Amino acid sequence: MSRIQQLDPRLANQIAAGEVVERPASVLKELLENALDAEARQIQVDVEQGGVRLVRVRDDGSGISREDLSLALCRHATSKIRSQEDLEAIGSLGFRGEALAAIGSVSRLTLTSNDGGEGEGWQVRAEGREMSPSLSPAAHPQGSTVEMRDLFFNTPARRRFLRKEQTEFRHLEEVFRRVALSEPATGFRLSHNRKVVHQLPPVGEQAGRAQRVARLCGSAFMEQSVAVDVESAGLRLHGWMGLPTFSRAQADLQYFYVNGRVIRDRTVSHAVRQAYSDVLYHGRHPAYVLFLELDPAMVDVNVHPTKHEVRFREQRMIHDFLYRTLHRTIAELRPGQAPAAAAMPAAAPGAVEEPAPVQSGMGLDTPRPSHGGGDGLRQARDYSTLVGPAATGWQPPQAAIGADEAQETPPLGFAIAQLHGVYILAENASGLVLVDMHAAHERITYERLKDSWESDRVRPQPLLVPLSLAVSTREADLAEARPELFERLGFSIERAGPETLVVRELPALLREADVEKLVRDVLSDLVVHGRSDRIEQTVNELLSTMACHGSVRANRLLGREEMNALLRDMEATERSGQCNHGRPTWTQLSMAELDRLFLRGR
Repeated sequence: MSRIQQLDPRLANQIAAGEVVERPASVLKELLENALDAEARQIQVDVEQGGVRLVRVRDDGSGISREDLSLALCRHATSKIRSQEDLEAIGSLGFRGEALAAIGSVSRLTLTSNDGGEGEGWQVRAEGREMSPSLSPAAHPQGSTVEMRDLFFNTPARRRFLRKEQTEFRHLEEVFRRVALSEPATGFRLSHNRKVVHQLPPVGEQAGRAQRVARLCGSAFMEQSVAVDVESAGLRLHGWMGLPTFSRAQADLQYFYVNGRVIRDRTVSHAVRQAYSDVLYHGRHPAYVLFLELDPAMVDVNVHPTKHEVRFREQRMIHDFLYRTLHRTIAELRPGQAPAAAAMPAAAPGAVEEPAPVQSGMGLDTPRPSHGGGDGLRQARDYSTLVGPAATGWQPPQAAIGADEAQETPPLGFAIAQLHGVYILAENASGLVLVDMHAAHERITYERLKDSWESDRVRPQPLLVPLSLAVSTREADLAEARPELFERLGFSIERAGPETLVVRELPALLREADVEKLVRDVLSDLVVHGRSDRIEQTVNELLSTMACHGSVRANRLLGREEMNALLRDMEATERSGQCNHGRPTWTQLSMAELDRLFLRGR
């Protein structure tokens, strides 16, 4: 091998640029973060040819003094950290001191700034191979302008990896959107090829942030989302989470911020996915814009050059806080609950107006019964002999409640008819309510089965022949260290050797499950995430299947009392807006919408 030698600054910067600068969007991210760290309140972004030809960011922040201007283009030069203590509790978006040097090594970079201390500003230039910057006076108000031209002009191999102009601009616009969502008090403007794409004025904190989110994520998201603001143990989670019926085919509307920094994190993704797991239609993705605030010392943002990933010092606590908060918020999304009403001011309380996934057929070609009178609940009542009446949620038919007798119309109103043995039509204060009776009863039955499992779950069944599992030493250590994880769910697992576990008991409900696979999956989750919900998921899948078979079927006629009883149960049941498979259970047509359908008032 050849002798070891130190790389020259130009080559070292180009290697560093490979980590920091992937495409024009990467450049914009670094420049916007620098502008926000300078406390800018107005940021103007101009790009040409998707950012490949030009990315210019101008701000009204604190600026850079003449003495520091040339130093700003050097590697590992920053004003944001001074000591090890600063590095362990980073409060700024940028801190590495690499961005400008890396950008300047693969483009023609011009930095003009005025810190307000002198009457004029100063400008410094750096062009790729020529790494010694040149300094000259330049007219500029307080703040800074960074102009990057001809990205990768001196590294043609990397330039060939860039995509078409519109593709690069989509990536760049997404970066702009992420940053603009995080700072509503700062005004942003984005133009592409001299055409204004976004003009966002600075706005206030809460109402203003909602306005900013609506402009960048769409008014439909705001109308179909619920506000979250929970604080506990030094953690605060606030923002908006989309209703389960506002799910997406792609994970393209998911923004999560930690102390103002947009991040991607396995702990966060797992907690959110788990919170939505019981209500989301299969193959769909939730939408959310959420902000987590915590002590900077509790999170390490210095784990990746692009600063997209973080490491939480109390990972399990963060996961549990996020899961509990979001899970509880979703559980409260039932007809008439305040969060849903606040999320959809233009519709009746609890109304779901977003087009939902297409519902599968329920056998409409099956002949309808010629008479009803409660026939529709026979299967549910038969099933209640297996799981108990408390699980199915159906009691003897109640007396019909007339609107004139009620002081206040319930959120789902009162039943007026049944359509093809599938849908219940009800009238509430706002207009017409349509309910899928099987989907609704399925959720009611499912939730009550879960309650029964919670209260009477630990009925362990001893195995006639204990199951021996060969595992790794690490997995055996985890099982031995976390016996409560298994014991509270009815499992009895012992360590029989350095790499051997023995299962002696398991819950009676899981007697037909693949126990070996289940235990291995739990241990795998413990290794990766530090926790596992595999057992709960397996139990819920079984309970969901039981609820599906035990619910009122399609093409069954219900009496008026039975329909009203179902509506009242829906209003009292958590997550009643979706069935066990994530399909919507009801929707609302307001009088205004009905009038528009029939052109009334024209």
